[in-house]
Amino acid sequence: MSEARWYVVHTYSGYENKVKANIEKTIENRGIKDQIREVLVPMQDVVEVRNGARKTVSKKMYPGYVFVNMVMNDDTWYIVRNTRGVTGFVGPGSKPVPLSEEEMRPLGIKNEKIVVDFKEGDTVVVTSGVWQNTVGMINKIDEHKQIVTINIDMFGRETPVEISFTDIKKMD
Repeated sequence: MSEARWYVVHTYSGYENKVKANIEKTIENRGIKDQIREVLVPMQDVVEVRNGARKTVSKKMYPGYVFVNMVMNDDTWYIVRNTRGVTGFVGPGSKPVPLSEEEMRPLGIKNEKIVVDFKEGDTVVVTSGVWQNTVGMINKIDEHKQIVTINIDMFGRETPVEISFTDIKKMD
């Protein structure tokens, strides 16, 4: 089996999240998570000022595009290409072109695997980001996305938060 690569899919504007949901539902229904691994709509936080109030909102980095990490073959091409809202793959003619490492870097998409020394149930401390210095227990580890889900105490309630492998360390 060949290696999964990142491909860009063009969609109708405003349909990015619907396309993502439809592809993920197809993956689940057909049991092809090993062939189509991840579907991504890159977002970025933008600060807007309206009526004198600052508000942080998430905006799509590339409106009209969805990124798909998949093993390209006739079946996966057909599934993605014929998803409602998809107008086609980005590339010359009908031949999709995978993204290069240089093109993926600004998107925050990493291909390298991070080897971790923690497991579910371990207590970790967040080393950077919004939750820096927060301590939590690992509930779930997603090797593919390279994130862990930890429970943190927010307003007196246990709240699950997803944190990157690179932003946590195991407590001694």
